[in-house]
Formats: sequence, structure tokens, C-alpha cells
Amino acid sequence: MPKIVDPGARRRAVAEAVLRVVSRSGLEAASLRNVAEEAGLAIGSVRHYFSDHDEMMIFAMGELTGRIETRVRAHADRILDPAHAAERRSLAEDLLAEFLPLDRERHEEAVLWIAFATAARTRPGLLPRARQLQDGMLGVVTRVLHRSREAGGLPAGLDIATESLRLSALLDGLTLQAVLQPGTLTPDVLRQVLRSHMDSLRAAA
Repeated sequence: MPKIVDPGARRRAVAEAVLRVVSRSGLEAASLRNVAEEAGLAIGSVRHYFSDHDEMMIFAMGELTGRIETRVRAHADRILDPAHAAERRSLAEDLLAEFLPLDRERHEEAVLWIAFATAARTRPGLLPRARQLQDGMLGVVTRVLHRSREAGGLPAGLDIATESLRLSALLDGLTLQAVLQPGTLTPDVLRQVLRSHMDSLRAAA
């Protein structure tokens, strides 16, 4: 009896192989041949599930984006839960910290994200995925600042739009430095810079 293969599961397995190759050797190394070998498949099997290399890469980037969004959403749900109102300040910082490479998992995601986002500059097919996560991060930051202002934790006159962009840029910059200069920015330092920025917003006139 022929083995029944779940196409969705196989596509996700190939996407995970793409992410492992990119994390280890860079985006240029993620050829169909290398990805097939990483996934333990024949090239023909990979081509059966993806029409071409671009479709495979776009799907893998979508899997990465979904992984990050799922983790961030779990933190966002806790902030919105009235039962955690007393912890809202620390929960807000924990949520924002999900965008920083504070542990092995998030560092690997940051490496992958930078690789894909950089490639999106010259690969139009990747651009919508890059915008999806960037817009998603800006949306999360904006909601956090709005919630904090409504709860009295931030000045009533704070320019949320401008501060959201500034905070998003800070998170992007810290992530880039931590990835490109490993060892110079420890998780504690990243946390402290984020906390210091949030404290400066709370203290603003």
C-alpha cells in the first residue's frame, strides 16, 4: 500500500530545512539541491511541492514570520487579560523583548530575519513577507504604547505615532548589532536598553 504523505506537512518540513540551511550557511546556500539534502528528500520531491525556488523561499519566509507572530501573540493575549492588569508594565516589556535576540531561538530567528529582509531588497517575491513582519512589529509597538498611555503609565500628550517608529527602530537596531557583533550586546544589556527607553517615555513631560 503506497505511503500517504500530507502535502502541508511536507511543505513545512522543506521550509524548516530551508531555515536550517540559511541559518547555518546563508541565503545563497539554500539551493534546491542543498535544501533537498537537508530535508532528506530527492530534488524531484521538493519540486513536487514547490513550483520553483522562489516559491520555496517565500513559503519558508512565511513559516518564519508565522513562528514569530505566534509567540508574540501569546504575550499580547496576556497583556489584554484583566487578570494581569497589575503586571501590565513588566508584561509590556516582555512583549517588546520578544523582538530581541535574547536567547538561542530568538537569535536564530533574528539571523534568519535579517537574511531574508536583506534579500527582499532585490527579490520582489520576498518583499510582501518582509513588510508583513515589519508592519506587524510596528502594530504591536503602537498597541503597547496606546495601552500604556490609557493605563496612565505614559504621558497623555505622548506622540504615539512618532514614538512607535522610534521604538521600532531601536528594536531593529539592537537586533542588527547583536547579530552582526555577537558578544558585544548581551541579553542583559539589550533588556536594560529597552527598559531605559521605556522609562524615558514614562518620564517625558
